[in-house]
Formats: sequence, C-alpha cells, structure tokens
Amino acid sequence: MIEVLVVDDDTRVARVNAAYVEKVPGFHVAGQAHSALDALRRMEALPRVDLVLLDHYLPDRTGLEVVQEMRRLGHQTDVIMVTAARDVSTVQAAMRQGALQYLVKPFAFAGLRAKLEAYAELRRTLDGGGEAEQAEVDRIFGALSAPSEPGLPKGHSPTTAELVRQCLMKADGALSAQEIAERTGVSRQTAQRYLKLLERTGRARLTLKYGDAGRPEHRYVWATRA
Repeated sequence: MIEVLVVDDDTRVARVNAAYVEKVPGFHVAGQAHSALDALRRMEALPRVDLVLLDHYLPDRTGLEVVQEMRRLGHQTDVIMVTAARDVSTVQAAMRQGALQYLVKPFAFAGLRAKLEAYAELRRTLDGGGEAEQAEVDRIFGALSAPSEPGLPKGHSPTTAELVRQCLMKADGALSAQEIAERTGVSRQTAQRYLKLLERTGRARLTLKYGDAGRPEHRYVWATRA
C-alpha cells in the first residue's frame, strides 16, 4: 500500500480528499494534518509516508516552505501539490522543489484519481531498478503525464464546457439549466447537455427542487459546494 499524508488547512476538505484517496486501490491514508507544523510533526511520527498531498495555503507556513523543511530534515517523500494557488510563479517553484504533480482546486474525484494512478504507475516503473535505456527513461517521465480529467466527448466544445463550468463554480448555490443559459448566453438545451456531462464526470451534483405541482426542477451544484 502507498501511505499518504493529506495536508489541508480546511478540515472538511482534508476529510474529502482523504476519502478520495481511500477509494483508489493501492492507497491508504496514513494521517491528516491541518498546518505546516502539524504536517512536519506527523512526518516524524508516522511509521511511513510515501506521498504527501499538500495544500499551499496553510495558516503558519506555505506548502512550498513545508517541502523545503522536509528536504532539510532528510525526508525524500514524494509530494503532489493540491491547492487553489494558480499563479505561475507558485507552479514553477513547486516544480523546482520537486513536486511530482500539481492539482488545482476545485477538482472532482476523477482528477485526483488520475494523478494517484499516474503516481502508482511511476512507482511500479521505478521499482525495477537497474539501468535505463532512453525508451525506459521516456516511460518513467511519461508515467506522470496522465491527463488530469477525462477528455470531452465528440461534439462538445472546450470553450462552452469551460463557460458552463466557471458559471457553476462561481454560483452561490444550485442553478437550473435555464439559469445557466441566461448567465452564459447559450441555449437551455446546450446548458443542459454540458451540465449532464459535468454530473457524469463527478464535477457537478444534481439536486431536485420540488414545486407545487408537476415534475421537480433539476438543479446543479459544483461538487465541492454540495
């Protein structure tokens, strides 16, 4: 089993991420931490940590500072950044400090699962040891390049998908297809089609609003808000 330490200042988010990890075969949550100090203490106390899912915005220090301190203390544990930090300078710094992957919040289970499965494939590739020819080196680096989210089905526009996604992410609550259509300028039918796609991929959740009569209204909420 790959032992994972989940680090996030939001206890609810940490619990959700830990639950996601436990759903992926071959992974086990060794512990959770909610601050930089807590994370470093758990690194010392836990019997084994193979991978850290690390938020950048922690109350006492940044995630990148945690990585620096881990290396100073001799911990060579692998790191995947799981954070809302989107600025290129932070992404670049994470790469330079050895983060293997970078997953931007918010995300659904499919996004994290793809990162974890790619990481597991990397470990299987490296466990063989020995020397590597160029083809083997390419396979090692290629193990980390798995797509973070499933691609769009044929006939779907990435631009429209992003428009609907952003609208749903920024909403204060659940929205109907008609409300999405009015806010984005697409037709109700188009909004409904992309909302169903988001639901199928786990990025949105369907809720039902019951009125006085007739069929319940379908409303959608971004997965991390549900």
